[in-house]
This record gives sequence, C-alpha cells and structure tokens, in this order.
Amino acid sequence: MIQDNYIKVGMADLNVTHLTGVLKTTGLGSCVGLTLYDARAKVAGMAHVMLPTSEIAREGKLNIAKYADTALPDMIRKMEELGAVIGRMEAKMAGGAQMFAFGGSSDTMRIGPRNVESCKEMLKRYAIPLKAEDTGGNYGRTIEFDCVTGVLVIRSVQQGVKEL
Repeated sequence: MIQDNYIKVGMADLNVTHLTGVLKTTGLGSCVGLTLYDARAKVAGMAHVMLPTSEIAREGKLNIAKYADTALPDMIRKMEELGAVIGRMEAKMAGGAQMFAFGGSSDTMRIGPRNVESCKEMLKRYAIPLKAEDTGGNYGRTIEFDCVTGVLVIRSVQQGVKEL
C-alpha cells in the first residue's frame, strides 16, 4: 500500500474516510482495532479501542474513542455524516490479545478478551455483522484497512501478514 495514503489512528483514537485512504493503527496488544465499512458508499472507519466500557472511566473529559461502548456509536455517526448507511455496514476486527500471563482468572486482568467481547456486544446491539476477526493470542498487531477494497491487513512478528 502507498505510504502517503495512510490515515493514522492513534491509541484510544478513531478516524473515518470516504472514497480513498488506508486507515492504520499500530500497537494493538490487548486493544482492539475495530473497523466498519459501507462498500456501496466507500466509507470506512477504524477505532483503536483500549478498554471495554466507559463505566470505568476516571478521566475528567471522557475520551469517547477509548471505550468500546462509546467508540462504536461515535464512529457510526461520523460515517453516516459521510454518506454511509448503518444497514449496509460490516465489521472486521483484530487485537484483543492476552499479552501477559497472570495467576488466577481475575476478570480485571482479562482486558484483551473483555475488549473483544464488548466490541461484539456493541456490534450486535447495532445489528452490524462481524465479517472477520483475528483476535486473541498473546502477540501484538498492526492493522491497515483499505477504504477502496474493504480489505483488512494484519501484520505481526509472530504470524506474518494476513488479509481479511
């Protein structure tokens, strides 16, 4: 993919694009890269979700992109502003790794799996089908989502390159 076509999505960030561009985020460990796509309108969105729910937020001004339950509705709204229709949207996601081994099975330490579950729950709430995923494991990922083709490219040192 062409380097100058990249649209950066930082950690706890989201971005959308219309007709052109490749959304890219790096450093997905326990975080989830959630993408939405309306193929007819050629509108794509990506959120770098760090945590499952905004109920645990402690910051003064809420960072909407940081949480699965607030990032998805905001990304949908921004995509609709560019001509996307929620009934045509499809999702793909990657990440949600369990990066460190912990003794016991405390739910608090299962951030990656909880992020994946929360993203799936939100997609179900909006009736957006999850077309493909590369989640879990114990390794980090970098993802690129092409607005023209709807292809999600996942890169990791351990697994190489995958396309969904």
